[in-house]
Amino acid sequence: MRHQIPLIFLGIAVCLFLCCSFLFPTIPTAKNQSYIKWVEFNIPSNILYQAITLDIESRNSEERIDSIRLLSFLAAKNGGNFKNIKIQDVKDAANYLSQNHPTDLKNYSYYLQAYSAIMNGWLGEYETQVKNADGTTRTVLKYGLTIRHPVKGGYSDSDDFGNQRSYGFQRKHQGHDFFTATGTPVSAVEDGVVEVMGWNRYGGWRIGIRSFDGQRYYYYAHLQKNTPFAKGIEEGHTVKAGQTIGYVGQTGYSFKENVNNINVPHLHFGIQLIFNEVQKDGNNQIWIDCYQIAKLLLNPPAPIVVDTAVTS
Repeated sequence: MRHQIPLIFLGIAVCLFLCCSFLFPTIPTAKNQSYIKWVEFNIPSNILYQAITLDIESRNSEERIDSIRLLSFLAAKNGGNFKNIKIQDVKDAANYLSQNHPTDLKNYSYYLQAYSAIMNGWLGEYETQVKNADGTTRTVLKYGLTIRHPVKGGYSDSDDFGNQRSYGFQRKHQGHDFFTATGTPVSAVEDGVVEVMGWNRYGGWRIGIRSFDGQRYYYYAHLQKNTPFAKGIEEGHTVKAGQTIGYVGQTGYSFKENVNNINVPHLHFGIQLIFNEVQKDGNNQIWIDCYQIAKLLLNPPAPIVVDTAVTS
């Protein structure tokens, strides 16, 4: 009988466990899910330019060149190192991919997922106004880069991603600074939704915009004192690429709102990648170097005309 009592309790425990498992199933969380936690984006602007140009020019070709797939192949083939990659290497890789599928190449799937998160919103069709010979205008449909430069005006900059910052605590610079005059218009880089705007101790007047697919979060900080945001910009509203969303200033480094504690006027611009929603404001945040992207957007690849008679 003494031996039977523990067995009875064990049987009851097993029944309770099975019942609880049925009534209250385990809900998957970020802790037991696999997602990318680190990305380095170090592709030079001239390599980006060449890959995107090949993509645009092959749009109507039977052998379409996908720029993301092309760059992922080059990254996997060279261990993520683009320092020695030349323009001819990009062309040769494009020719190779027209006949082969690099699905078995080590780390190819990782780079494809990472670069897709960065570049998925870059290329597409868009309408633009062009002048006719008689001076009138018409709307045409083009295919090319749909993203726009964040600064509408001249500026100076350097590759300052990862530099040390000390206000508040020791940390690395997770964005890119464009030094320009106070009041210079700031543009939305991509179509998206205004996710946050207002005062932040570090960024001063700032605005955050999320891409429609949810994987890119664009952060614009140190906006102008008194009038940081463009009219009509509100949380939850949709903005278009190239639309003015605010103005350059030097606010921030203060708990108190509307304080210019930044030494010189500039726009702090950052791009955060989000593969799992817990990354947005928690651990494993991924911010990428925007310097080469900014250089690309100063002189973007020429688009192609898709339809010359959209409207008149």
